[in-house]
Amino acid sequence: MSAIRGQLRPSRRQIRRFSSEILADFQIGKTLSLNTFTPFGSENPEGLIVPTSPPPLTLWNKILGRTGIAWFCVAAIGQTAFILFIASYYGVRTAAGNYAGWNDKSLIKGHVPGDDAGNLMFALHVLLAAVMTFTGLIQLVPVLRRKFPNLHRWSGRLFLVLACFLALGGLWLTWGRDTYLSLVSAVSVSLNAVLILVCAAYTLRFALARRFADHQRWAMRLFMVANGVWFIRVGLMGWILINQSPRWMNSTMSGPADIVISYGSYLIPLAVLELYSAARRSRSVPAKAAASLLVAGATVFTGIGILGASMFLWF
Repeated sequence: MSAIRGQLRPSRRQIRRFSSEILADFQIGKTLSLNTFTPFGSENPEGLIVPTSPPPLTLWNKILGRTGIAWFCVAAIGQTAFILFIASYYGVRTAAGNYAGWNDKSLIKGHVPGDDAGNLMFALHVLLAAVMTFTGLIQLVPVLRRKFPNLHRWSGRLFLVLACFLALGGLWLTWGRDTYLSLVSAVSVSLNAVLILVCAAYTLRFALARRFADHQRWAMRLFMVANGVWFIRVGLMGWILINQSPRWMNSTMSGPADIVISYGSYLIPLAVLELYSAARRSRSVPAKAAASLLVAGATVFTGIGILGASMFLWF
């Protein structure tokens, strides 16, 4: 009997090993279960493996992060399609000198004979939008940021400069060239431009001050508002496909749905980003769950809008 007790009594080495494993588990946020290492060499008496469930906070944190990744993947596909459309449609026609061909698609004011300044600004505005969209996507790919820091820095600088140039160009095209359908849509474009310039200023300010956490937050805000021209197309087509008609819309972009989508093309993505970021920082399970559902819904709507835009606007 004493020999059996001696075999069951844990040694100091086993106790130290078990204690260190407990500390390691809690340090990396894991929990222990019945099928973890036991210091006495015993097993589950029934030979069953009892599965472990992560704490609700950890689980919802993972779900929230994955919904964010899912949205980005869907958006990246849509933005790539947008870039390809600009290159294949406007890029090819511009390179061939077929400026009048810009008007083959419905535009508020594309090529105007004799308006050299307006035509030049329109061409720069459209073609550089593809470059800005591409450099913005580069900013959000973590592996590129880690492995190619110089690419991240220089593409980020180019994105910021182009965002500001396109914001100012958009203001000139709207008010200097009268490129708008209604006063409501013109004010929406102007507010978008102001938000782009504000976000760009703070993004640059915190980068120069080497406050990188604040810099990253404002860079994400800049990404959302700078892509308002993409979001509005996705939003319009998502709404039309879901309703199977242009419900509450009109030809001057001043209907109830037009107004919501026009202003919402940058305010809604910005609001979703803020809620997502707040939920990531929060220790509240309901907050993380609600944000996960919100981002999941946004992902579905974005996918529908991209499908509609690709089929009816771009290709």
